[in-house]
This record gives sequence, C-alpha cells and structure tokens, in this order.
Amino acid sequence: MTPFYDIAKDPQGYARDWKARTQSKIVGYFCSYAPEEIIWASGALPYRILGGGPTIERADAHLQAYSCSLVRGALDDALAGRLDFIDGTVFPHTCDSIQRLSDIWRLNTGFDFHLDLVLPVKLNTHSAEQYMQDVIQKFRQDLADGLKVTITAGMLKKAIETFNGIRSNMRRLYALTSQRSDLISGSDLQAIVKASMVMDRDELCGRLAETCEGLAAQHAESGIEKIPLVLTGGICNMPDIYRQIEDAGGTVVGDDFCTGSRYFEGSMDVQIDPLNAIAQRYYRRINCPAKHRDCFSRGDHLLKIVDNTRARGVIFVLLKFCDPHAFDFPYLKEFLDRAGVPSMLLEIEEQQIATEQLKTRLEAFIERL
Repeated sequence: MTPFYDIAKDPQGYARDWKARTQSKIVGYFCSYAPEEIIWASGALPYRILGGGPTIERADAHLQAYSCSLVRGALDDALAGRLDFIDGTVFPHTCDSIQRLSDIWRLNTGFDFHLDLVLPVKLNTHSAEQYMQDVIQKFRQDLADGLKVTITAGMLKKAIETFNGIRSNMRRLYALTSQRSDLISGSDLQAIVKASMVMDRDELCGRLAETCEGLAAQHAESGIEKIPLVLTGGICNMPDIYRQIEDAGGTVVGDDFCTGSRYFEGSMDVQIDPLNAIAQRYYRRINCPAKHRDCFSRGDHLLKIVDNTRARGVIFVLLKFCDPHAFDFPYLKEFLDRAGVPSMLLEIEEQQIATEQLKTRLEAFIERL
C-alpha cells in the first residue's frame, strides 16, 4: 500500500517526478467523463485535477464565493503555479461551474493548450450515442493537434487493453473491500483510487494486479465487527472521512463517487473500432447527475450497490454548492427511504472541515444503526 499512499499524499510531486523521468507531457482533466484512454494513447499522462490547496486566495478574484471548493481550489492551484507541470487541460461539458471555469482558466492560466469536450447531456437516444462517437473522434484529433502527435488505432487499442485491466482489478478490489474489510480498509481503497488518477497507467495496471493477488492470498483474523456503509456523492478528496467512519465503528464497503466506482465502471470491447469502443463505454456507464438517462437508473444503481455490499446505511458526501448532486439528493434519499435504508447527509467544503462536528454526527448515525 505504501506507493499508493505516497502518491495520494503528494500527487503533484509524483507528476513532476514522472515528467522529469520520462520527458513526456501531462494533460490535466476535470471529471470522470474525460476520455483518459485517448490521453494515455497520445503518450501523455492523464492527471485528475482536484482542489487540493489548504487555503484559497487567488481564485476569489475570479469566482464567486458560492462556487464549489473543487472549482475554486483547482483554479487557485493553477494561479499559484502548483500545476506548472501540466501542458494542457481538458474540460468535459458537465456542470455550469466547470463550464464557466473553462473560460476563466483559458484567459488566466497560460497553459499550452486548452480543450472543451462538449459531451451529450441526454444519454437515452440513438442520436445521443452517435453524437458521443462524433465528439470522441473530434477529441482525438484536437488532442493530437494540441500535443503535436499522431494517435494511431494501434495506440488506442493498447491503451484500451491497459484501462480494461485497471478497471477489472479495481472492481476486484471493491469486491474484496465489501467481503473482507479486515483485509483492506476504506482508507486503503481511497488511497488507491486517488493515486490511480495520476499514476503511470501501465505501472498502475501491474501494481493493481499484484495488490489483488496479495490480498486474496491473505488470511486476516476477524476483528471487531463494524457497521458496513456505502458513500455516495460527487468527489471525495478527504482521506480523513474514512478513518473517522472507522473510528466511529463503521466501515466503508462501497461507494457511488465519480472519484470511485463510477470512475472505474464498465469495460471496452477490444474487437471493434477503438474510438467507438471508448464512446460506447462513456455513453453506457452509470451517469452522474450532470447527465440524464431516465428517472430511475441512478436510484436503482445506488440500491444495487447497497444490496451487493450488504450495507446497513448510506452517507451522502456532497460538496457545498454542488448543484447537480444537491438536486439529486432528495430523489436518491426517497429511493433509500422506500427501501428502508437509513441515510445521512454530510455537506462539506474541503478547506473548512469541522472535524469534531463531523465525528459527533458519524458516531450518532452509526450508533443508531
């Protein structure tokens, strides 16, 4: 676990070392809808940008205070030079804040290239599926032009095989977490997920396979029984929340995060055209609240995670001022209430976490369960 924890603790340091070692480019991206496979096929390292600074100082001159801490923190990192190793940035068409951040970023940060990825919002028609394929094809060419490289079908197929391996092993790790939380904790899994969004993907694929084999071969003694819980929301960049849950008597056995299971869901068909395979995966994966498929799929998906992991409760971890997930919350809570699954809401801002209040609320919820 040590390499994963080291990278999760200092992703920017890892990216700088990787760039110096390989003399290759790094492409920053927002949102799990960015097609990492194409970025990796181009020879560049995909780097997930999260608002990681302890304070926000420069971004407030450009953004309203009611923008979420992801948007404000990421812009602050860019303006402060903490992302100076990035060669370009990809902005998928998701929430309003990310779309507007794209304009501010382009005008004020000065990176070499800047790409907007305007994906379909409605994901339940044949025309939307065709549009997704067109967007993915255009992105391949725009990225190649921005990096001044050629991205061949062979490069894409190799990248697809790598990402299929990564996602397969991540699903196996999630299954191990739900079955054997004495072997791998929620904190461990969160460190792996966070590291995987910035790590050399070929190295990651190998390490994940080794980790799965090592864990499957271990026999840990059964400790104190903890309450199994599922987390849901947008992003979770807080390693402490897992430890707080464990200290309060709970254990995280699954999640529905875009920095979690949604990020690794699905695989790609290696037998068809690689761009179409990539487009199909992003079209068919479970959507986030910034996209629309129907009125039931997200609620049904969350209940399926609860059933598969045998969780006894759900904790909503929502970024303050994240409108898509805030609008999604009452609808998902209604699904849980109807199924008799207890839940609680934590609305957080990464730079301002009331630790003791969080601890008290988690203890009270888990004690009730």
